[in-house]
Amino acid sequence: MHSRTRGAALVALACSALFASIALADIPPPPPPSAAAVDGPRIVGADREPGNWMSHGRTYSEQRYSPLDQINAGNVKQLGLAWSYDTGGNRGHHATPIVVDGVMYVTAPWSIVTALDARTGKELWTYDPEVPKEYGKFACCDVVNRGVAVWQGKVYSGTLDGRLVALDAATGKVAWAIDTKAGEGPWPYTITGAPRVVKGKVIIGNGGAEYGVRGYFTAYDAATGNKLWRFYTVPGDPAKPFESPEMEAAAKTWTGEWWKVGGGGTAWDSMAYDPDLNLLYVGTGNGSPWARHVRSPGGGDNLFLSSILAIDPDTGRMKWYYQTTPGDTWDYTATQHLILAELTIEGKPRKVIMQAPKNGFFYVLDRETGKLLSADKYVQATWATHVDLATGRPVENPEASWAEKPALVYPSAIGGHNWQPMSFSPKTGLVYIPTQEIPGLYTPEAKFVYHRKQWNTGSDNAPLIDAPPESVSGALIAWDPVARKEAWRAKLWGPWNGGVLSTAGDLVFQGTSDGKFIAYDARTGERLWWAPAQTGIQAAPITYTVDGQQYVTVVAGYGGAYALAFGRAAKTSDLPNIGRVLTFKVGGTAQLPPQDLAAAIPPPPAHTAPAEQIAKGEVLYAQYCAVCHGIGAVSGGVLPDLRHAGPVIHESWKEIVLGGMLKDNGMVSFADVFSDADADAIHAYVIKRAHEGDVPGGTPAKAN
Repeated sequence: MHSRTRGAALVALACSALFASIALADIPPPPPPSAAAVDGPRIVGADREPGNWMSHGRTYSEQRYSPLDQINAGNVKQLGLAWSYDTGGNRGHHATPIVVDGVMYVTAPWSIVTALDARTGKELWTYDPEVPKEYGKFACCDVVNRGVAVWQGKVYSGTLDGRLVALDAATGKVAWAIDTKAGEGPWPYTITGAPRVVKGKVIIGNGGAEYGVRGYFTAYDAATGNKLWRFYTVPGDPAKPFESPEMEAAAKTWTGEWWKVGGGGTAWDSMAYDPDLNLLYVGTGNGSPWARHVRSPGGGDNLFLSSILAIDPDTGRMKWYYQTTPGDTWDYTATQHLILAELTIEGKPRKVIMQAPKNGFFYVLDRETGKLLSADKYVQATWATHVDLATGRPVENPEASWAEKPALVYPSAIGGHNWQPMSFSPKTGLVYIPTQEIPGLYTPEAKFVYHRKQWNTGSDNAPLIDAPPESVSGALIAWDPVARKEAWRAKLWGPWNGGVLSTAGDLVFQGTSDGKFIAYDARTGERLWWAPAQTGIQAAPITYTVDGQQYVTVVAGYGGAYALAFGRAAKTSDLPNIGRVLTFKVGGTAQLPPQDLAAAIPPPPAHTAPAEQIAKGEVLYAQYCAVCHGIGAVSGGVLPDLRHAGPVIHESWKEIVLGGMLKDNGMVSFADVFSDADADAIHAYVIKRAHEGDVPGGTPAKAN
């Protein structure tokens, strides 16, 4: 080629490249992959991408079983810590993390939401809804949150003060927020449960039965937050129009003026969904107050307390219900974990729903019709002899009634199984249940007076029993729902242990309240591995993969009803309460920081109060204070132990108890309940207890 021609060609080529680069510069880069791009088909098809954990129970069936088997019985001993993330919270941590495409979404106390890199634990964003700390008084069982839901680029979370918030999954910015309790009167509703999203609807219930609320759960449009329908779980004032035919029918099972004390029936946790039947299943809670002889003095089943409801998610109308504890009077909620499965029963395949509620019976129902298939005791249950399969009703023990005299009953209000999720493995056919044996003493209140902002049960002692540690127990049991019996049992240090995960690797994972994270053989219950968590665990583990590597994660942090109230029995070897996300993998080498367990106990003030003042303080403390600060003023390790309070607390006692000096820490004023003399009496009782050991009359706490 002639040099002149070659030069012109090169110039043309350069110009062409220049114009091409300019043109490319004008074209915006492709958008990054959408965060939390989850919808119904993706959740329904969750087994096709087992590396994600896209819904609260992994799938709509809530089995909490993972098909992943990279971590298995053969290599589980090689598990080590991959990473940890400190939440900064020191209250109960109950959340099940959600993991989608390498990003983990998790909640902490006070309804704080955080997004983490699921491979490294690096924080991506955090959202604090700034719940007023004084609102913690209205959370019966700690300022906990059980997790989020994700759907089409948004993260949905409930807040302790009753809001439902939608966040942008990529940034954590608020997309919309609503007050779910708006229009429901002045009652102190709470939200501690995880939302579920079904067919573009965010479903959330509420808590607060001990404070006199009326239960309901609601569907909101996932895109806009608009309310689509609300299902009330108990009837309101019969002088007003009923909201639905269901409420009109339910009102016939109540007597007296129940609506003035709320009624209860709060749907504060469990849900499951069957996309084939298009049925949403919701568990409902206890009555308000607990004592039926107070809230419904003429008796009655009090529908729909302590029930499993099957709801059409399109309309919010009920298809069927089953009541586990008719006329519940022991706080035997049916808000415990619901699991959908397919079982072969008497040679026939059955689509079933399973539950182990507080009352101590394991239920298997036909989930299409609500027909009871079996109900058997999985723990000691003295309130009923058995459940009549022909009628579906329990046969109650008359000695368990406490309308006129105290009754010692199993299970207690803590339940044979509480909120901690169980798991079903279709591979073994077993349900793995975190169980406990705790006695409950129920004593009728001499003259019940309803206090909207206080604890209302109708029992003089809330009802609690100062059970020594040796009288309570806990275990992880494997239950065969077809054979209707226990397959194996792993005894634990005590009660109130964590939720459960089962996997195709023939493993069952569970955390314990004494600070262990354990892997069991799913078929035999043999303990195969454990790691120290440095703090108690209540939350349920999950498992997922990133870049082909399988991880197991659990949220650690001790708290909840038992940890608050049953201090002496709930103590966890003086472990500190540290909120953490702990993630393990085969070959992990990360380390937790060393612990300093030493803590000085200051000497208490002189014990000089007269016996009658102390006796008055003991009664008031048991009724109003024990539910948070522990029976006998013995803390379970979540809130400060009042016996070990320093001089500033004692000197400022009335400013704290009556003046609300520490309301920003969650300790609100009780001036609407206590007089000056009442506050002095409670103080005198606490000082007396500070001069004793964990057991009244025992060895005094050592001052340092």
